[in-house]
Amino acid sequence: MKLLVLAPHAVDATAVRGALPGEDLDGAEVLVVSPALNPSGLRFWMSDSDDAVVRAETAAGDTVAALRDDGLRARGTAGESEPLLALQDALATFPADRIVIFRGDGSGYREEDLADAGTRFDVPVTEV
Repeated sequence: MKLLVLAPHAVDATAVRGALPGEDLDGAEVLVVSPALNPSGLRFWMSDSDDAVVRAETAAGDTVAALRDDGLRARGTAGESEPLLALQDALATFPADRIVIFRGDGSGYREEDLADAGTRFDVPVTEV
């Protein structure tokens, strides 16, 4: 299985496995994408994305480390600040069988940002 995980913050292997109950993730290839979310519209418009990219890279790296510690094959990257663009970019080179989207507190995602992700990409989507 090829699993694409979209997470604005670090998540552990238990959370990823818990998002897909009954699925055997052993042997799965996982790509973690952490969107470079800007907390301020002003910072976005001023193209001040350095802090957002660093936070995204840290979240992706922490998630990858946790998944690898659990025996999963994983790699990660920072992605676009718009969740659908981050997914689209990732799917261009990583043909995922499943997508797991972690929202969590302060994810910065609006409901409409991801409402049609499953139909748009024709991939089953699980939101946590």
